[in-house]
Amino acid sequence: MHRILRLLPMILMVATATASEVKPPNVVLILSDDQGYTDYGFMGHEEIETPNLDKLAKESTLFRRGYVPTALCRPSLMTLITGLYAHENKTSGNDPARTAANKAHAEKSGGDIREMLISHIDRTGALPQWLAEKGYVSFQSGKWWEGSYQRGGFTEGMTKGYPNPGGRHGDEGLAIGRETMKPVTDFIDRSVEADKPFFVWYAPVMPHTPHNPPAELIEKYLKKGVQERIAKYYAMCEWFDETCGTLIDHIDNSGIAEDTLIIYITDNGWIQTEAGRYGPRSKRSPYELGTRTPIMFRWPGKIPVADRTELCTSMDFVPTVLAAAGAKAPHEFDGLNLLPQLMSGDSIDRDTIYGEAFAHDIADIENPQASLLYRWVIKGNDKLLLTYDGAPGYMRYPPQDAAPQLYDLQSDPDENNNLAESNPDKVMELGKLLIDWYVPTGRQAGTLAPAAP
Repeated sequence: MHRILRLLPMILMVATATASEVKPPNVVLILSDDQGYTDYGFMGHEEIETPNLDKLAKESTLFRRGYVPTALCRPSLMTLITGLYAHENKTSGNDPARTAANKAHAEKSGGDIREMLISHIDRTGALPQWLAEKGYVSFQSGKWWEGSYQRGGFTEGMTKGYPNPGGRHGDEGLAIGRETMKPVTDFIDRSVEADKPFFVWYAPVMPHTPHNPPAELIEKYLKKGVQERIAKYYAMCEWFDETCGTLIDHIDNSGIAEDTLIIYITDNGWIQTEAGRYGPRSKRSPYELGTRTPIMFRWPGKIPVADRTELCTSMDFVPTVLAAAGAKAPHEFDGLNLLPQLMSGDSIDRDTIYGEAFAHDIADIENPQASLLYRWVIKGNDKLLLTYDGAPGYMRYPPQDAAPQLYDLQSDPDENNNLAESNPDKVMELGKLLIDWYVPTGRQAGTLAPAAP
């Protein structure tokens, strides 16, 4: 007892240490581009080989039921960098459409409509800016739509951005992974030497088209009897995996593994067809093969290895990273700070997540709901999709059925059996959750959708 009393001052001193006295972790985001959630060895694919990501999964807390709220490149990335849904950050599609609404915006401000779309990030702010307040340096590589890397607050980067040539979604940044890893590994080395915490945005255009992997990888899958177009996609998945191995090995070999939080996610799903296109229930859709992705968190010594069954979403990325860094959040986020549950193993107090889908081209850059096609909610294993009229006659993809769709993901993970007509009470229950989330103005939903109160 006396020994405990003698040690009490020391115990209290440790217990009351502030976050500023704890070294913040480096943060590395690995972002796959256009990859189905099933298309990994650790997710059970029988042919695609991803040994490096399989190893990462074994060293991480893995959420097999991870999701992105909008299954399209630009809005998915904008959600990751801002922590906001597409209807909040106003970047709902990849490009502005040539519509009367957008023409009016441009004429009123005398601006360029593409530049006006990029300016949304000036209003929202972005994760690198918030991390900079804690002394972080940051590096952008790969996919990036919002102008130059400086526009997002990165201290270094590869993308010059619009209006520079090729600046639509990455220009020079698109060389990462496919052509070189040196810009990223050099940045890591500089940051370690300077003793600066760092944030890396590693978002190669992989396994995204063009599907032109090394010939030996294509041959590997052709020998398995895989059709050529599909073999090229499978080979792209493995090529991407190889680049992930290069990045993770560099971190580990640099002696900073225990100081580095690695987070893995995919921007949206993919179904490779024999015709070389993607299937209608994948990218751009609200279905599982569009929105679902494995999400991983690796921080050795801080986050235990686990294979978790709870729902996770890319909305959780920003608040969790800010918490790990001890950085101040600019406002409340809809996503959760998962760090306490990741470190303790406690269950996550959430059973419901939300998402939305819009037309590829944005009908009105100041009103995302003008392009709204779907909203969806998952509660437990129940999933409801509501269809909206979007921008009638413009870029409506995929073809829409106005009736609500209700699926039991546990018994029907491929979403083949619509239970909406046989279970209207469940439609009303989940529809009410969507209304509580937000009510889209000026859009018409399917006939069985619950009416707003």
